[in-house]
This record gives sequence, structure tokens and C-alpha cells, in this order.
Amino acid sequence: MLSAQSTPVIRATLPAVGAAIGDIADLFYKNLFDAHPELLRDLFNRGNQANGEQKMALAGSVAAFATMLVEHPDTRPDAMLSRIANKHVSLGITADKYTIVHKYLLGAVAEVLGDAVTPEVAAAWDEVYWLMANSLIAIEARLYQQAGVADGDVWQKMELVERHQETPDVVSLVLRPADGSQVKPFRPGQYVSVQVELPDGAHQIRQYSLSTAPGRPEWRITVKRVHGAGPDGEVSNWLHRNVTPGDILTVSLPAGDLVLPKGDHPLLLASAGIGITPILTMLDHLAVTGSTRQVAVVHADRTPADHPHFDEQRQLVDALPDAKLHLWYQEPGDQAPDALTGHADVTTLEHPENVRVYMCGPLPFMRTVRGDLLRSGVPAQNIHYEVFGPDLWLGQE
Repeated sequence: MLSAQSTPVIRATLPAVGAAIGDIADLFYKNLFDAHPELLRDLFNRGNQANGEQKMALAGSVAAFATMLVEHPDTRPDAMLSRIANKHVSLGITADKYTIVHKYLLGAVAEVLGDAVTPEVAAAWDEVYWLMANSLIAIEARLYQQAGVADGDVWQKMELVERHQETPDVVSLVLRPADGSQVKPFRPGQYVSVQVELPDGAHQIRQYSLSTAPGRPEWRITVKRVHGAGPDGEVSNWLHRNVTPGDILTVSLPAGDLVLPKGDHPLLLASAGIGITPILTMLDHLAVTGSTRQVAVVHADRTPADHPHFDEQRQLVDALPDAKLHLWYQEPGDQAPDALTGHADVTTLEHPENVRVYMCGPLPFMRTVRGDLLRSGVPAQNIHYEVFGPDLWLGQE
């Protein structure tokens, strides 16, 4: 909870900070990487820095947290904090990094806002930062403890044992521990990070959902090739070009809070494109465990040929006694005669009382689906999502 003396200061300065948060974030990252170039080379996603998405995500999270402190002082944005903390754990972030970020972020606030940052204003925003940082540190420490590892000790060597071309632009990679040990347990819907050394010597990291159910002797990730020049997709494209069975990859422990809950509530599992991966894990888990839950499965793609794990998804839905698959393609063709043309439209489906929604895909897809569900009467707290890359939706739920 924000202190009594800081609350009116944050309320008064939040509009100015919010209006300048883009400039603050730009300056923050510039100064941070000038002083610590190894963070951009070996930790931060260079693609998201180049396209500005990381800056936008930082702005959204800080502004949302500060707003919550002044507008809802007795609550905490746990969903937002959990999503950030899980991402940090998948990267092996440790508490000392927050001190570095504090120095350059608060320095950027002071430089951008100038004389408006009085000692009282600086102290208030310092309090906001450490309330958020200490909340994340505590959540991350608990996640490390639950995983049975020291803080930050998340990396392991995994051998690629199988590679399958799922579509022209999507490959699945089957992994097992290189030391012969058993794979770590995970929850349906979680992801892992993969770290690779690129030709320029940088060690870049990306996250990929595990795409089969827990309990199997191997893990599987599914990777989509990214077209176009620049750092966007440099890890995914490197994996497409370079890895073959027998290669060793550096992979993190599982993380992520978009996980299939226990219980018997009806489910709506919605995906588009490569967003099918966490949804596929949930479907596989439901099939393996003999679930009788009512499940509506929605997937949208450009064509059936672009639909990753097309046959596998159909087989998993068919294995469930009360599940139905709803497909939308921009160009259905003859391969999916039962599919509809165009964008996914969940307003055409019936939504049972207490339905739980899990979705993954491009942000416009999820915004549309979420909006349609809310207008159809599905409570906001029942709608959950996963975002690949910086979460540009933070604070908007």
C-alpha cells in the first residue's frame, strides 16, 4: 500500500509521468544499455527493443501499477505481477537486477521531467518503484523455491531428439535432458525460454510454449519462422536454419501463469496462428487424463496448410467426449470443408455459465475475442490469455 504522504503526490503527477512515459522509457533503455551493453546482448530481446514494444510494455506496467496504487489502494494487480514474474523467472532474473533498473529508470524520470521532480516527487515515485519491484522479487523467489532451484538457476542443457516440419513456416522440436535425467514437471499452458548464441556472439533468449501434455518423457516446443529483416525473429529463424537431432540447446525451466485449472468448469480454448501451442498442451492434457469437461475449441488461421498441428488438434478434440472444434480460415479451400471463412467469431457460440476462457494469438485477435465475450456476458475474471513477447495489454484487463 502506498504511504499517506506519497498518495497525493502520485495522484497529482501521474498524468505528467504517463504523458512522458514514452520519452522516459526511451531514455531509460538508452542509459541502461550504454552502461550495461551485456544486458541488451545477452538478456533483453533485441527485436522488441528495435520495434519499440518493450518500451510500450514497460510504460503500461509502470503506469498501471501506479494507477492501481492510488485508485484501488486495498488491492494489488496480481495478474499483471504474476505474468511479469513468470517471464522474469524464465529468464533467470535475480533481485540484484532491480537495483540496476531502479538507478536508470528513476534517473530517466528526473531528466525528462526536470524541475517538476522535486524531492517529494522523487521520493514518491521511488516508493512506487520499490513497491512493484519488491512484489515481483517476492513472487519470483517463491517460483524459484517451488521449482527447487536457487534464484536464477533455471538453465539446463537439452538434446534435440526429433525435428518435424509442421507447416512451411513452423517446426516442432522434441527435447530431452542431455544428462539423461527426467524432464522437469510443468503445468499445461506453460512455456520455456531457449537461449542461443548468434553469429555476432550475442546470447539471445526467446520463449516458446510447451506443446504436448506434461508427464511425457520429452518436451516439445513449436517454433514459427519470422519473415523479414532485422532482429525480429532472430532466435526463431536461427533455430529453423541450424538445429538438427543431436544438437544441444540451452533451455530454461518451465514458467508461465496461463495454466489449465483443475475442476469441471466448461472451457473455451481459443487460438490463432502459432498461438495454438499452449492450447494444444491443454487439449493433450485433457485427452490424456480422460476429461469429460465441456470444451469448445476455436482456432483461426490463414489457410489449413498454415494451421500448425492441424491433424493433431482434430484428433485431440475427437478424443474428448464433450468437445467441439470451430475453425475459421481466410482461405478454407478443400482441406477443411467444415471451416468458416474470415475471422473467428465467438458470438456465434453458446457460452455456458461459469465458462473459463484461455486464449493465445496475435493481440488484435485476442482483443476482438475478449471484447465479444464480454459483450456476450462472460465475466472478465474468467478470461485468461498468453502473449508472446512484451505484454502490450498490461493494465487493460
